[in-house]
Amino acid sequence: MPFLVSAVRDSLSAFLIPSRMALQFAVKTLLSAGLALWCAMRFGLEQPQWALMTAFIVAQPLAGMVVQKGLARLLGTLVGTVMAVVFMGLFAQAPWLFLLVMALWLGLCTAASTLLRSAWAYSFVLAGYTVAIICLPIVGKPLLVFDEAVARCTEICLGILCSMAISAVLWPQRVEHQLVQQARAAWLGGCQAAAAALQGREAGRQGLLETLGRIVAVDAQREHAWFEGSRGRQRARALRALSRELLGLLRLARGVARQWQQLDVRDAGELAPYLDQVQAQLTAADPAQLEALRDHLRAQADGGELSSARHYCLARLSLLVRQLLRAQQAQAAVEAGQAPVDAPPALSWHRDIQTAAVYGMRSCLTLLALSAFWLATGWPAASGALLLGAVVCSLFASRENADLIGMSFLRGIFYALPVAFLVGQILLPQLSSFAMLCLAMGVPLFFGLLGMSRPALAGTATSFSMHFIVLCAPSNAMVYDVAFFLNEALAMLIGVGCAVLALRLIVLRNPLWHGRRLLKATLDDLARLCSRALSGAENWFGGRMADRLLQLARYYPQLPESGRSRWDDGVDSLDLGDELLHLRACLAAAGNAADKAEQRFLATVSEQLRQGPALQRAQALNAPAQALTQALREQPPAIELRLAEAALLQLTHSWRQWCERQGEPDGIA
Repeated sequence: MPFLVSAVRDSLSAFLIPSRMALQFAVKTLLSAGLALWCAMRFGLEQPQWALMTAFIVAQPLAGMVVQKGLARLLGTLVGTVMAVVFMGLFAQAPWLFLLVMALWLGLCTAASTLLRSAWAYSFVLAGYTVAIICLPIVGKPLLVFDEAVARCTEICLGILCSMAISAVLWPQRVEHQLVQQARAAWLGGCQAAAAALQGREAGRQGLLETLGRIVAVDAQREHAWFEGSRGRQRARALRALSRELLGLLRLARGVARQWQQLDVRDAGELAPYLDQVQAQLTAADPAQLEALRDHLRAQADGGELSSARHYCLARLSLLVRQLLRAQQAQAAVEAGQAPVDAPPALSWHRDIQTAAVYGMRSCLTLLALSAFWLATGWPAASGALLLGAVVCSLFASRENADLIGMSFLRGIFYALPVAFLVGQILLPQLSSFAMLCLAMGVPLFFGLLGMSRPALAGTATSFSMHFIVLCAPSNAMVYDVAFFLNEALAMLIGVGCAVLALRLIVLRNPLWHGRRLLKATLDDLARLCSRALSGAENWFGGRMADRLLQLARYYPQLPESGRSRWDDGVDSLDLGDELLHLRACLAAAGNAADKAEQRFLATVSEQLRQGPALQRAQALNAPAQALTQALREQPPAIELRLAEAALLQLTHSWRQWCERQGEPDGIA
């Protein structure tokens, strides 16, 4: 009950006590929508409501977001327009075949938007349902397809241009400014996670997840800043470098923690002051002190009669301090808006073709079910149900919580129906000017925009606004027909209800299956890491592992006790990849002194990783590792070669532990 009261209070506050940013967002969007509607009616376009709706659809609080979403929508609309003309020209004489091809196209676009995993995925969404928008109203009149395509494309482009113009002129809020704050939060979180990792594997796990989440989230905003001029592009490139340095910082901190476990009690006690100094610097991060500490640790690692374990640990600590300096410089570059010359590629992400196929299939099946209903009943308004089903499936079928989003979308329709009837069927027939039209429709839409500014209410508020516009259908020659209104309302409920039912029934309910898919993809990436160029490897592997670990953490509570070793497998994979990257970086810094032995070792590692961890393969890396170690010891002494030896030991140790765990009752070999 307290939770319900709190939710109601928060919802009411969004409308009664809106924030300044929410008010600015609502006013900007209303002005851009009003401008788009006026231009569409002034130019005599057939359905001005599409220009009005487009202004609402691309509405975003930040300028770069509006530009990118507008461009993505424009690209998707153009592709969808071309495909609509092609489909109608080829299959107009066979309705079943036409609807089947349209359903397959929608499923293909949904699957592609799932695989892309970036802001440009919206282009595939638009390419999918634009075919339905253009073709369904004229399915019996194929000769009108070109005119309809030009009209829809013109109206949508008009809405996009008006939104871009108003967003750039009125209260412009730039993504790049928000990026600086998010990057600093990611930097501070990375330092805290590295400090926690030095205290032990379990202590740093939660911090690792939080930091990976921040890095992934700020990287997702990076694309929007690209459209905000030279400074935005510079910050976007600098952010790629910051992601690389933070991932490297976490990798080295976890490597030091693993190396620390190899120390005996005496060595650990003598090296504890150095560890405390590094942990203190992870909090303070003073550049002058960091350089002095790095030089001191390097000198301690090079001099004196120390055990191998102590040599390795001190050398890794010096690398960690050096990496902290690099991360600090990358953060300063983001704040200054100056991209480094060696900016790496962007973070990569996990792609799962099977999951994308399931999401595409539920879009396709939904459209086929509604198509069968339309052809069987012959109900003219059923084309509206088909259209809305296509829109909902395109927008939400690739989301993991698609059914919940679909329900909020359905709830928005129920809110829109009485308001649209009052405005569209009672008030608008009494009004006769554009100003009064804007006033009558603007008041409900203003409150809808206030709801869209709150993430918890955005789905319902967006649905309310869109369907309110569709039901009122402003144009130069408006027709007021209660029967038509009721038919449209019923078609909306049927179309969205069918889509929500499909999103509810066709889901991936088995987290164990999902975990197996993630592990298989991780092993494949680890094997590829043995031969992939080091340039950009940090962001490639780190981004994919961040994505997978976040997914494993989300599914972890749903797993049975016997299946929770999936999380441990993910962490072991990350450890193994970290040591592999560290080994290759050390060998590259040493000039590939033992090139042939390195190639043989990496080939063996790649082969074993593709087979996966198993108890009988626990010792498979020992012989090639010993051969590589011997080859390294034959070279002139160098700190990079010592670090490579330490990485070899940790790599074989991590592999052996992972394989031996597969023999435990909860193992998953």
